[in-house]
Amino acid sequence: MTRSASASAFALVVLLTSLAGAQTTKPAAAPATRPAGTTAEQMLNQMLAPNADGTRPLPPAAGGATDSTTGGNAVAPGAPAVTVMREGSLIVDRTGRFVRNNDGQQWEFVFDSDGRALKDPPVVILPNLTMMAMENYATGTSRELRFRITGEVTEYRGRNYVLLRKAVVMPEVAQQF
Repeated sequence: MTRSASASAFALVVLLTSLAGAQTTKPAAAPATRPAGTTAEQMLNQMLAPNADGTRPLPPAAGGATDSTTGGNAVAPGAPAVTVMREGSLIVDRTGRFVRNNDGQQWEFVFDSDGRALKDPPVVILPNLTMMAMENYATGTSRELRFRITGEVTEYRGRNYVLLRKAVVMPEVAQQF
């Protein structure tokens, strides 16, 4: 046998043994999604059982809370109590004014009347770049500006806050007499 023929025969033997070994190896085991020998019913019972260390999950927040700046806490006598918006609600293209709150520490968005309930309490604006642009625009003019905003509502201790996603200055509308 020539040298090249023996090298080819050797390569063929190596190739065949590697193919045979690949066919006899088992594929990697899939990751277990539950302990071995546990049925679905046992897993469900285990998840529903109280924790061994006595801890409990947090209860859901009470819904239907009232805004802490309305009702008896409001400045105007006899102000109606207004419910807060649910966390995660979206404010989409609502118009109103950008004002400082009573203590001057935070910016609030005071909604224009919505033509329905007329009971939307102001929302505190969470700081972000959109709020900074509104603030720069508002401090650069002497007139009271109206904005159209879009953002996500959050709730904390009976107050609504909004994380702004968009704010547009509303053009002045000339009053006709």
